[in-house]
Amino acid sequence: MDYTRREILETLRMTELEHFDVRTVTVGVSLLDCGHEDPEEAGRRVYAKLVRVAGPLPGVVAEITEALGIRVANRRIAVSPVALIGTRAEPGSYLAIARAIDRAAQEMGFDFVGGYTALVHDGFTQADRALIASMPEALSTTKTLCSSVNAGSSRTGLNLDAVRLVAHMLKETAYLTRESGSLGCAKFVIFANAVEDNPFMAGAFHGIGLPEVVIHTGVSGPGVVCQAIRRAGPCDLRALAEVIKRAAYRITKVGEILGRQVADRMGVPFGIVDLSLAPTPELGDSVGEVLEAMGLERTGACGTTAALAMLTDAVKKGGVMATSAVGGLSGAFIPVSEDAAMIAAAREGALSLEKLEAMTSVCSVGLDMVAVPGDVSEELLTGFIADELAIGIINHKTTAVRVIPAYGKRVGESVSFGGLLGEAPVMDLRRLSCEAFVRRGGQMPAPITSLRN
Repeated sequence: MDYTRREILETLRMTELEHFDVRTVTVGVSLLDCGHEDPEEAGRRVYAKLVRVAGPLPGVVAEITEALGIRVANRRIAVSPVALIGTRAEPGSYLAIARAIDRAAQEMGFDFVGGYTALVHDGFTQADRALIASMPEALSTTKTLCSSVNAGSSRTGLNLDAVRLVAHMLKETAYLTRESGSLGCAKFVIFANAVEDNPFMAGAFHGIGLPEVVIHTGVSGPGVVCQAIRRAGPCDLRALAEVIKRAAYRITKVGEILGRQVADRMGVPFGIVDLSLAPTPELGDSVGEVLEAMGLERTGACGTTAALAMLTDAVKKGGVMATSAVGGLSGAFIPVSEDAAMIAAAREGALSLEKLEAMTSVCSVGLDMVAVPGDVSEELLTGFIADELAIGIINHKTTAVRVIPAYGKRVGESVSFGGLLGEAPVMDLRRLSCEAFVRRGGQMPAPITSLRN
């Protein structure tokens, strides 16, 4: 597929003036054929397959992006949920696989790998428990590895025991990575209704219903949308939605063209474009700035949830006109530490955790890159996570929590991660006890709306 002259000029303008990039090209790889009862042998098989299958991608992406004049921020891998790779159901066994994945990714020049994952929305296997127990050490001793747990779904309800295990794991991970701002927690996310084709981290994994190998792209472009809104001036909301749709169309089209060319060059199927607006800490590349360009004094003001709902819907409508391969999460991300306007709003007190929770009912995912005081109890963390996952379960949407209980930090302080992960102000968490509730444990039943057959 070739660009027209007009498309080339539009892309160059977006790239140079509006902070546009393709946030990620992600290669999904099935590792289900790499299992072995000897974890070291399983690790060798995983390493060999990743090098063989994913190794060409960084070079192919570099060649194509240079020819097209497009920036790609990250090259990533998504692997099968590692708890499904057959080996001994012991934490040490999965650590051997974690290190093999990380070594392969670093040697090949990938930025992140997702898929150190357990799917426990309706209960645990022994392998799931072993994998979750291994996560603190895996996240604290590897560089590229990202991890996730799916603890609920609209079909099965919420596994509260899994949320409690995750809260314990996060506290341990925060301590083990305390010298880097509890960075290990930033590489973990807990989901309800996780999707199989998400190219974004930390929650990417290669679903069992996907091809052996597949290429996904995840676009960005808050700056493109923001500039389009500013150029439109004081138009009404229907006209503003059309402006956002047209901008989303252009962004998505670039992502599809790039992804298909990479897939063709590698001789593997093309999967999806995730058209979520993904911000960075850089000024001009912020979903919060988009909301403020729509007319809010500051993100967190009354009207924020309504503006975000319209933005998310318009982005999706524009994207589906550009490609029939929309997937992943698709909409708008609101990670606090990765968005300059959100950081500013949180520091000023305009944006609270309660307002963020309300916003997650209409955005792509959920409470993302939120830092809370390091002394928060496991019970409070459990309740905090459960609230967010319940929103997704009841509303049949993906929700998630990426929370950093920043070791040694208090409300009003900040924790810095650098790069795309940015800097997170430590936000106030309600300290009213939920201990008696979360200690009940068990499975919160699925909502009545799950009975759809």
